[in-house]
Amino acid sequence: CAFIDAEHALDPIYAKKLGVDIDNLLCSQPDTGEQALEICDALTRSGAVDVIIVDSVAALTPKAEIEGEIGDSHMGLAARMMSQAMRKLAGNLKNANTLLIFINQIRMKIGVMFGNPETTTGGNALKFYASVRLDIRRIGAVKDGDVVVGSETRVKVVKNKIAAPFKQAEFQILYGEGININGELVDLGVKHKL
Repeated sequence: CAFIDAEHALDPIYAKKLGVDIDNLLCSQPDTGEQALEICDALTRSGAVDVIIVDSVAALTPKAEIEGEIGDSHMGLAARMMSQAMRKLAGNLKNANTLLIFINQIRMKIGVMFGNPETTTGGNALKFYASVRLDIRRIGAVKDGDVVVGSETRVKVVKNKIAAPFKQAEFQILYGEGININGELVDLGVKHKL
């Protein structure tokens, strides 16, 4: 497994606590979006890994934007970069049987009066090329008394080329532990009247 840490935010100690096999995780912290996507392509073509995770699309900053002045207009650079990368990666991923997971962030469209004001960064290419798209949101807090110990989480399948779309699941993520498996077992027992 490879982790492309474009946000430069991976905490290996916390990841290990959540069950990530840090010793066998290839990790890269690229300086530019182009560099991150070239690493993805090289790893895919090498066949060295089965899964590549990119965290996050919003942090894949084009080189021209990094080298430019703050305030310069770089309209469409990230979208163009992602479109070119996806055209190049799509066939290689299929041939190598590699899973590529992009983590993205939601942004609000400015001036939207009707329809959904939310959008994701990186242009439309990811939306079109993706086989599966998941919308993962925090919908509440898990508390132990007055102390917040986790998040109630909802996952919606917004696109699925390989199975039925539009399904959803809700579960708890406990800080420092991950998904609350015991809570899931209790919820299933209640649901099935066991």
